[in-house]
Amino acid sequence: MRIDTSARALSTPATQPSPSTNAPAAATRAAAVPEPAGKPLKSYDGMYLGAGGQIFNPASNSLKDIPAIKPQNGEPKGLTVYVNGVGAKPDGAVNEMQKYANTTGNQVVGIYNATEGSLKDILQAAGDKFDIGKNPASDQLSSLIHDTLKSGQPLHIAGFSQGGAIVDRAITDAKNRFMLEDGMSKGDAEKLLSKLTVETFGGAGSNFADGPAYTHYVNRADIVPQLFGVGAPFSNPGRGADVRTFNSWNPFTAHSWDKYMAQWRPPNTNTGVGSGGGGGAGGSW
Repeated sequence: MRIDTSARALSTPATQPSPSTNAPAAATRAAAVPEPAGKPLKSYDGMYLGAGGQIFNPASNSLKDIPAIKPQNGEPKGLTVYVNGVGAKPDGAVNEMQKYANTTGNQVVGIYNATEGSLKDILQAAGDKFDIGKNPASDQLSSLIHDTLKSGQPLHIAGFSQGGAIVDRAITDAKNRFMLEDGMSKGDAEKLLSKLTVETFGGAGSNFADGPAYTHYVNRADIVPQLFGVGAPFSNPGRGADVRTFNSWNPFTAHSWDKYMAQWRPPNTNTGVGSGGGGGAGGSW
């Protein structure tokens, strides 16, 4: 596996302990990643984030080369590409990825949405909603979607908070590329996008392109999806989307990753192509 010089691990992966007879399926927790000395986090925007907190440059590493974060409670069932939200340093994103892996059974590779502080992150998220400005994480995810689906392979992606807006933007951009660059009709582009499975959690995306199989999680007390995401009036969760709402009214934890992970169930895998009206058919618990 090639690791570009500018994208080497930011910290040495934790040493693997010897297997325990009491917990034979357990693996070591992914190592936390310190802020890179003398280099802003923004320089790692849109790069792959893998096991041990290692960061890899997509220009010199393909998705299959990245060591994924694996569940600590069994063998992985599949692969999910995860995009974090506002304010997450690499160690925070790694912790979210490990929680997702343990909850779902999938191994996880991240596309790092680098933070520049909450205010700049929120302004960038607003740009993502209206496809304004440059976001390297969105650009990289869009290229991954386009290239993976065009090669005939399926892809599973997930986004939390601003990551939901990045996912929204990336899918739309990939769909436009299928039509404008590859000469596909709208129907053919949507058929190709049916190979994409998407999950959002408290996401800020609100206008999802038809085609993929969508599962959206919305806490009714969480202002992010309720004001900016698929819980907002006139939003479009994508044709055939499964919008799963729940109630957790504590204002301090309404948008927490742990709350959303507690609600996870296997995602909607029904194609969004030709599935009737626009979304909203999900469950509530």
